This record gives sequence, C-alpha cells and structure tokens, in this order.
Amino acid sequence: MEIKLNSKIILEKEFKKAMKGYSVDQVDQFLDQIMEDYDVFEKVVEELEELRAENRRLKEELENSASRRSQVQPPAGNTNFDILKRLSNLEKHVFGSKLYE
Repeated sequence: MEIKLNSKIILEKEFKKAMKGYSVDQVDQFLDQIMEDYDVFEKVVEELEELRAENRRLKEELENSASRRSQVQPPAGNTNFDILKRLSNLEKHVFGSKLYE
C-alpha cells in the first residue's frame, strides 16, 4: 500500500483546457481542499508510526521488566517472615517493656 499523491503533486497538477471543460476556479478550490486533507493525512500517518514505535518500545520494556522481576524476586514466605521479624524488633526497640504490660 503506497501513497501516490501528496500536496505538492496535487498543487503542481496541470489540466488541459477544453472548450466545454470544467470551471478552473472550481477545480482549483477542490484541489485546495484535497491538499489540506492530504496534509492532515500525512500528519496522522507520522503520528501513527510514532505511536507504533512507542508501543513496541513499551512492550519490550514490559517484557524485560517482567523477566528481571521473576529472576530477582525471593520466595514470598521468607520475605514475609523477615518483615515480621524486623517489625517485632522495631516494636521492642520503640515500646520497650511497655509492649508486654
């Protein structure tokens, strides 16, 4: 799927004039509208390509992040035990003997 026209090609297009041809002003006005639409279309295509590239990059980041997380993450049981042990030691330090009264 290749785009064959752009606003420059449309602008520079010459039509032969005939005795019973179209109104030159109407054709020019219509071509102006087409050029504006092509300019918008080209911007949308560029934005779409940027979004596709960003989407690929984000997917790669997500995959890399997930694989790193699975390699680094310790078993949940040990982590919870360590947290509870640290919390208990902190409570003893902060509250001291009042904790057991």
